[in-house]
Amino acid sequence: MTPEAAYQYLLDLPRFEKTTEAYKPGLDKIRRILHAMGDPHLRYPIAHIAGTNGKGSVSSMIAAIGTASGKRTGLYTSPHLFHFTERFRVDGQPAPPDWMARAVTYWRPLFEVEKPSFFEATTALAFGFFAEMEVEAAVIETGLGGRLDATNVIQPLVTAITQIGWDHTEQLGKTLAEIAAEKAGIIKHGASLFTMASQPEV
Repeated sequence: MTPEAAYQYLLDLPRFEKTTEAYKPGLDKIRRILHAMGDPHLRYPIAHIAGTNGKGSVSSMIAAIGTASGKRTGLYTSPHLFHFTERFRVDGQPAPPDWMARAVTYWRPLFEVEKPSFFEATTALAFGFFAEMEVEAAVIETGLGGRLDATNVIQPLVTAITQIGWDHTEQLGKTLAEIAAEKAGIIKHGASLFTMASQPEV
């Protein structure tokens, strides 16, 4: 499979931008996929970032700090600007297109059985890439919300929630408090929490 064919295969999976079928609450599917892949997300410490505004910038800054300190650091964000592999980087460098083609080809039989969404599949690929690259830490940005986001299968060392605003109200809630509660779902026992959220209702 070529990099172009691999990307098209992923694009043909259900995407939230195209259909609400891509948003099916629950983490069982992504857990099954990751378990079949050898649970790559359990092999390195993680910082998990959620929020409405600024989460991508915060994620990038944390990853840059990790790299500058000498730690091999992975970064998973979405969406990409120019090329799909920008979504997962190690020390600022995107995953090689040939790696993506090889990974999609290898895991396609698993995806055919589990039928993940685009975001579930790319999240699994990112976790696998970071494990293969033997990162010493990873920064993971949520896709939508937090509590039921495909990234929320991890046990992070650090969590951060940036500013809370009105986004995806059909999925996350009709009030800022409800939206904040969904994003707060990334908070885990034993993990440090940092937040920029300052509105009284959240």
